[in-house]
Amino acid sequence: MEQVFLGEFIRQRRERLELTQLQVCEGICEPITLSRLEHGHHVTSNLRLCALLGRLGLPDNRHLTVLSKRELEINNLLTAIEDDEIRFRRAGIRERPNVRQQTLKKLAALERASKRDDNLIRQYVMGARVSLGKPDGPYSPDERMDMLMRAIRLTVPRFDVEEIGRFRYSMDETRLINQLADACSDAGDRKTALKIYKQLLAYVEREDKDLARFAGHFCMIAYNYAFNLTLEKRYKEAITLAKRGQQTCAKRAHYQFLPGFLAILAECSFFTGEREKSEKLYRQACCIYEATGDEYNCSLIRQEARQHLGLDLSDAF
Repeated sequence: MEQVFLGEFIRQRRERLELTQLQVCEGICEPITLSRLEHGHHVTSNLRLCALLGRLGLPDNRHLTVLSKRELEINNLLTAIEDDEIRFRRAGIRERPNVRQQTLKKLAALERASKRDDNLIRQYVMGARVSLGKPDGPYSPDERMDMLMRAIRLTVPRFDVEEIGRFRYSMDETRLINQLADACSDAGDRKTALKIYKQLLAYVEREDKDLARFAGHFCMIAYNYAFNLTLEKRYKEAITLAKRGQQTCAKRAHYQFLPGFLAILAECSFFTGEREKSEKLYRQACCIYEATGDEYNCSLIRQEARQHLGLDLSDAF
């Protein structure tokens, strides 16, 4: 088996993509750091290495590295926080404050474990705080947009919502841009939100045409894009995109957004006069949410089915 040391692998990938060192490392590290890494004269932190691989369109499991005690602590905290964020999204209204408080404590520990000038950690923490909101509920859309723009520009200083395709992004950066589009939509500016989703979806598909590596990100963006198309009553476009998302979920075993796509198809079917199909899809979406313990989204689906169809899904099974 051919063996290539990591720095050489990064250099070859960068040159294949016709990228300068500055384009790859902007906001992550200094060009001299990347140059030394490519020539085997420097070992950077695991977090920065993952971000650099992300900029190059590579999954961060392409390398093995020995972690320092501090990096191991940071990795463990990141894993725990991601688990908490999933719990928070799925939790009912009563449970959310407790989950939020637990997650904030871990975010504080993450900040203590990192260096003050670590933009990647600062960016991650800001994005997580946006998702968790305030003690009395979510941040306002304007507050979220401000926080997210500041977070994105920590590592992409020249970021512009009009020209998203100009830059290269890590997975964390694409998640932040997706959150930014969500905030625009919540602020009532769906025109900008749809513009962001469209550009971001094109970027992901350009980087991974067969969606073998970035299927999860495609589904995340496609779900939000299709949802906003539905709000704009562009049902035909929403159905086409939701079906692509549903197929990708099944093909690539990324089931997190599957019930969301089914719910979008159910609502679109209702508004296009296919009541029987709509009822079937609502039942499927509710069953999956209920089976996975997603109380929050399950309650939303039940409410929507009752509102549109007079359908009682209190016992979807």
